[in-house]
Amino acid sequence: MNKSKFALKLNSLLLAALLSISPISLAQEPVRIAFMDPLSGTFASIGTSGLKQIQFAAEYLFNSRGGILGGRMIEIVPLDNKQSPTETQLQFKRAISEGLRIIFQGNSSAVANTLSATISRHNRRNPGMEVLQINYSAVDPILTEENCSFWHFRFDAHAVMKLNVLTDYIAMNEDIKSMYIIGQDYSFGHIVSETAIRLLNEKRPDIEIVGNEFHPIGQVKDFTPYVTKIVSSGADAVITGNFGADMVSLARSIIDSGLDIPIYTFYAAYDGITATLGEDGKGRIRLIHNETSNPIPTEERKAFIRAFKKRHPNNDVTQPRIINALSMVVAAMEQTQSTDPYDIALALEDMRFTTLSGEEIWMRGSDHQIFQSLHISVHTDEGIEFDADNSGYGLFSVYHVPAEETIVDSSCNMKRPSR
Repeated sequence: MNKSKFALKLNSLLLAALLSISPISLAQEPVRIAFMDPLSGTFASIGTSGLKQIQFAAEYLFNSRGGILGGRMIEIVPLDNKQSPTETQLQFKRAISEGLRIIFQGNSSAVANTLSATISRHNRRNPGMEVLQINYSAVDPILTEENCSFWHFRFDAHAVMKLNVLTDYIAMNEDIKSMYIIGQDYSFGHIVSETAIRLLNEKRPDIEIVGNEFHPIGQVKDFTPYVTKIVSSGADAVITGNFGADMVSLARSIIDSGLDIPIYTFYAAYDGITATLGEDGKGRIRLIHNETSNPIPTEERKAFIRAFKKRHPNNDVTQPRIINALSMVVAAMEQTQSTDPYDIALALEDMRFTTLSGEEIWMRGSDHQIFQSLHISVHTDEGIEFDADNSGYGLFSVYHVPAEETIVDSSCNMKRPSR
């Protein structure tokens, strides 16, 4: 056989082989999504908890039902940023080198701002290879206002939206005449302080701000000196944006001091906090959050929680917004039949989606801010079907604001990419 005939036959065989295996290969190729949060260090418990939730959601909602896009499995790739802006940039480079173009991140607004700026710079320089940021928890308003980006989507209510609801609730309590504000010394802590003071002055000018304190994030081992100031101030209540170990230590110190006043929080539940506070936190800890706590409104969400607890007996479904975010991203992929970040972003804009709780949520297209109902719950052991930390204690909803009443204006002037 001469060389030309041999080459022709070989090419034909190779083409036939490619045609025969290509559909199978494409069906089996996973859709890889990065999860970038602290998986070591002071705040590791929060990051690892979120990782378990997104991995379980991918398996329970999609992979176990045949996958997405005609049979492709979802693979969650963990990236440990140690909750450091510097480490976040290093992990972003790793994500790019591994071809990861969708990044879930939530812990720390400082990190989220760094990641957003890094992604925007990368996307400008690398058209056609853009990366999408799915922010499930960082609530600095600037991310969907002055620094809004086409490549960033937030699936949690931002701090001002939450404080609007929280201060409405506080204003209804006529027994509160003085307030102490304490928080971590970074962007979110300062936003909580500034916004709480402004809104309380508008809604209840008779409430005196008797303390406004900041402390280093993740560095305070003993909050006794701070709590001593709270006690001596005579405050009727406390507002704090603390999370993780800082939330546990602060709340524990307040309770140990014998101070019996309400503590209004953003993150004082689950991940060991509920078990640590136990009976001592009953009726004192109040939490502003999205999604409902007890009572759980649908059998579908109850089934999800039970299945998660069976897989992870020592963990809880603490962040339903991770599940909502993953579900909406998948819906965008299915709608466009694409995993390209640009296509997904266009599909997410103004998407309305029904959650496992049976609630319709809305992703506003102009700034990529989600709108959903907001709730205030109390730490208790009464009426609790699903507890936290296997402690017998959990959250019970006492105040509810529907999604349409949480909508706020935005200063976002988004620069949209052209394709």
